[in-house]
Amino acid sequence: MRRRWVGEHGFEVEPITLDGHGVLRVRQHGFLVGYCPDVDSLARLLDLSALVEVITLPSRGAPAREPCRS
Repeated sequence: MRRRWVGEHGFEVEPITLDGHGVLRVRQHGFLVGYCPDVDSLARLLDLSALVEVITLPSRGAPAREPCRS
């Protein structure tokens, strides 16, 4: 499952692999803003406390997964 976060003013952050390196791709309203190599550089672009993770839930027709057993 892919991970992504959205924030104020149309920002979207997604971890990706670019040229073999993990980076954070930053978009605003669908347009590429840039790639951040780490969270510190991301914090210079936007307010990290405003980011929320987008969680995609399975659709109603999706088969149920088996429960975990210990």
